[in-house]
Amino acid sequence: MADITRRLGWRHLRGAPTAHIRHHRGGTLLHDGPGLSFWFRALTAALSEVPVDDRELAMTFHARTSDFQDVAVQATVTYRIGDPALAAARLDFSIDPDTGVWRGAPLEQLGTLLTETAQQHALDVLARTPLSVALVDGVAAVRERVAAGLDAEPRLPATGIEVVAVRVMALRPEPEVERALRTPAREQIQQEADRATYERRAVAVERERAIAENELDSKIELARREEQLVDQRGTNARREAEEHAAADAVRAEAEATRSVRLARAEADGVRAVGDAKAQAQAAWLKVHAEVDVATLHALTGTRLAENLPNIDSVTISPDVLTGLLAKLGTREPE
Repeated sequence: MADITRRLGWRHLRGAPTAHIRHHRGGTLLHDGPGLSFWFRALTAALSEVPVDDRELAMTFHARTSDFQDVAVQATVTYRIGDPALAAARLDFSIDPDTGVWRGAPLEQLGTLLTETAQQHALDVLARTPLSVALVDGVAAVRERVAAGLDAEPRLPATGIEVVAVRVMALRPEPEVERALRTPAREQIQQEADRATYERRAVAVERERAIAENELDSKIELARREEQLVDQRGTNARREAEEHAAADAVRAEAEATRSVRLARAEADGVRAVGDAKAQAQAAWLKVHAEVDVATLHALTGTRLAENLPNIDSVTISPDVLTGLLAKLGTREPE
C-alpha cells in the first residue's frame, strides 16, 4: 500500500521499491515505475499500484482418484507480475488518492485464476490415477502437471503474470482411509520392533550364556589348578618327609658310627689300661718274687702302714714281741 500524505490541496505519494506506480492525469501517463515519489492533485489523478515482488499463493482443494477415493491436495504457487502495465490494464489495481488503498481486490482475482487453473490440471491427473499410486508418486505427477498447465495457460501471460515455481506438499486421503492404510504399515513396523526386541533378548541371553560358560570354565580351571596345587603340596610334603627321614638316617648312622668308635676307643683304652695294669702287676709280682720273705713282710707292713689311720700310740705285749724276735732270730742268712 502506497504512503500518501496531505498538504493543503496537494497529495504526496511515496511508493515501495516492490510496487509499480502508474499515475495518469487526463488520460496522460505522468509517472510510471517502481519506488516513485511525487506530488499530485487528488481530484485529477488516477493512480494504480501493481506489486512486482514474488508472492506465495497457498491452495488446498479436494480431488477424486480413479478408484473413487477422495484426497486433499496441498500446494503452493509462487508467481510475480512481470508486466505491470498489462496487469493494470486487465485488472483493477487502482488506489484511493487519499488513503492509498486498493479500491478493488486484484490479488484475490489473481489467486482465483491461479487456483482454478492449478486445480483443473490436478483433478485431471488424479482422476486417472488410483489411490495407491497417487500416494506414492502423486506428488511429483501433480506438481509436473500443474506446472506444465500453468505455463501453457494463455490467460496468465495475457494478464502479465509469470509463474515462478509450483510446489505440492502433500496428498492426503480421508482420515478413515488413511487409518486403514496405516494399519498394515504399523503392524509391519510393530512386527519389526518385536523382532528387534526378540533379537536383542536372544543376543542378551546368548551373551549371558557365554558369560556363564566363561565363569564355569574359570571355576573348572581354578578347581583344576587347586587340584594341581594340592598334588604339588603333597609331593612337596612327601619329598620333605623323605628328605627329613634321609637326614635322620644319616644323622642316626653318624651317631651309631660315632658311638661305635667311642665304644671301640673306650674298649681300646680299657684294654690298654688292663694290659698296662697286667704288665705292671706282672712286673710287680716278678719283682716281689725275687725278694725274700722278710723284705716282703716289711713292704707289706709299710703298705699297710700307709693305708692305716693315724695311730698315736701302740702297745706291744711281751708275747707279741717275743714271737717277733723269735722270727727275726730264725731268719736264714743269704
